[in-house]
Amino acid sequence: MDSSPPDVAVRIRGLRKVYGGLAAVDGLDLDIHHGETFALLGPNGAGKSTTVEILEGYRSRTAGDVEVLGVDPAHGGRDWKSRIGIVLQTGGETGLLTVREVLRHFAGLYPRPRDVDEVIEAVGLGAKANTRVVKLSGGQQRRVDVALGIVGRPELLFLDEPTTGFDPEARRQFWELIRSLKSEGTTILLTTHYLDEAAQLADRAGVIAGGRLLDVGGIDEIGGADARVPLVRWTDAAGEPHEERTHEPGRLVASVVDALGREPEGLEIIRPTLEDVYLGLVRTVTDLDPRSASAAGADADAEEAVA
Repeated sequence: MDSSPPDVAVRIRGLRKVYGGLAAVDGLDLDIHHGETFALLGPNGAGKSTTVEILEGYRSRTAGDVEVLGVDPAHGGRDWKSRIGIVLQTGGETGLLTVREVLRHFAGLYPRPRDVDEVIEAVGLGAKANTRVVKLSGGQQRRVDVALGIVGRPELLFLDEPTTGFDPEARRQFWELIRSLKSEGTTILLTTHYLDEAAQLADRAGVIAGGRLLDVGGIDEIGGADARVPLVRWTDAAGEPHEERTHEPGRLVASVVDALGREPEGLEIIRPTLEDVYLGLVRTVTDLDPRSASAAGADADAEEAVA
């Protein structure tokens, strides 16, 4: 593969990963640009975690070419690893140390770490800085995971389901933290099952199912224009329900009001959300794909046992 263009942080061409007879990732092509927040979306067993683990250098690939910050992650050394940050679905930090002790230890592994106390405040753990991690709630431990991911001042940050266990207020505080990292130029690859989170944070998104990338584009573009046509619903004078998709919902509603001479019963204008578009894309594949999430998970678990 030719070297990545200067504006590309992650470049993937023809990526394949096969477990036994199952292609968990099947011919994936993708570019992620420096400074953007990219959401990789898909159901369980779609190939998201496998793809991300290959990019992080934790899993080998069967075929294809990958560059992350200009380096093949299969051969990334210590200098390369110091340039990336990772927030896994589950943390592995020791619970016997305090929050500040854990962060200081990890900060010492990087050439240009962030100030530990600033990181602790940024993830909302200022009041818990001297508390042992094992004594924290699940949501607070998740914030420690995030702190560990950003303390090294990464150029590229991998966030795998980062707000699992967060309450709504904590999640919105986390969103502000991610926006601040983005404003500093950090490239972010986010996987999440919260579609509202992807819509809030991501510049672009890719939807993966059956090991293949179904679509990729801006948050307001993915799925194409047809998938985003508003739906108008109403009930006529005889009590019959109607619904119609139109690019001009206001004009349609005005015509219905003129015809009835009054406000129609049950009037709704429904504008498709990212979740609606996502579900429409995934449904067309999962209904046809004989693979199941459980089969994909079983094959992944089998490789973990061998590794």
